[in-house]
Amino acid sequence: MTKIIVLGAGMVGRAMALDLSEEYDVHAVDIDEAALAGLNATGKVTVERADLRNMESLPGLIEPFDIVVSAVPGFMGYQTVEAVIRHGKNLVDISFMPEDFLPLNEMAITKGVTAITDCGVAPGLPNILAGYHYVREKIHRFEYLVGGLPVVRTLPFEYKAPFSPVDVIEEYTRPARMKERGDIVTKPAMSEPELYHFPEVGTLEGFNSDGLRSLLYTLPDIPDMKEKTLRYPGHIEKIKLLRDAGFLSQHRVNTACGEISPLEFTTEILKKQWYLHPDEKEFTIMKITFDLEDAEGKRTLVYSLYDEYDTVTNTSSMARTTGYTCTAAVRMILGGVFKEKGLLPPEKIGTQQLHLDFLLTQLADRGIILKTNCYSD
Repeated sequence: MTKIIVLGAGMVGRAMALDLSEEYDVHAVDIDEAALAGLNATGKVTVERADLRNMESLPGLIEPFDIVVSAVPGFMGYQTVEAVIRHGKNLVDISFMPEDFLPLNEMAITKGVTAITDCGVAPGLPNILAGYHYVREKIHRFEYLVGGLPVVRTLPFEYKAPFSPVDVIEEYTRPARMKERGDIVTKPAMSEPELYHFPEVGTLEGFNSDGLRSLLYTLPDIPDMKEKTLRYPGHIEKIKLLRDAGFLSQHRVNTACGEISPLEFTTEILKKQWYLHPDEKEFTIMKITFDLEDAEGKRTLVYSLYDEYDTVTNTSSMARTTGYTCTAAVRMILGGVFKEKGLLPPEKIGTQQLHLDFLLTQLADRGIILKTNCYSD
């Protein structure tokens, strides 16, 4: 039986492990004993406690398995992906690493490895759709808005994190890259806030974040590209106050209890403030807009996604939408549907109709539906 190892057993790692366990022999690894105990109790996944930060032990850990799924925090992402490729294992990754992963392509090709990175809901789904349209028609503008939010708005932040708070804070600190009139420009994170109305949830606030990533380089002929993160109105002003007061600084300071960075302290506080309880209702919302042109003329195409917490499986929406996009890619590789070798961002999946259809069917089978609207000029 095909054997899969999932690195990370948080909310998203758990969802992926359980989804894949319906067809494969799945093994999950984490340092968090409580997370592993929850998975072990299902009787569907074998578990192992290990410190995944120890890169020296990683080759031995992954050796018995046919493919690796990486759900580690972003700060561990690049080292993990590099180590897995170096060991010659196929991989699908959702870590949202800050580093540029494209230079790993040459090593992946040499090793004969298929490694798909950033393969979640966002980045992930928008990339796949952008790759699909890019090879078929001219894209004048590409923009997507995305957010995962709790149904119940609790002060002061009106936010809960369905994945690592460290990665959420990255969205608030990492400079946002985008394309304007053909040029790559960089703007501060959380800049240019705008209000948007969504029929399902009302008014949300979007702000610049660094979600385009590989798209800036793999799809060079799109002159205008932008990504914005969505939150409830007012949330971002509170985060800006923390930033401006120095609470998100990585510069270490001496205290009576020893040396610590303000960011480390803030992260520990926010872990408690933003903790999403296993039965806490939340939703994922996304809007992807393309201004397109082909032989028949110009049109605007909008993809919309709205997904809620699954009360039957007690799975968060962000874990579902992120995790099941990733597990669809795993199935593509294992089933021989996707055979390309190298380090591949998700837009490479979308270039083939077969791959896109496979992915959308996998998501639809799990109740995750992309709706489309088209407006002709």
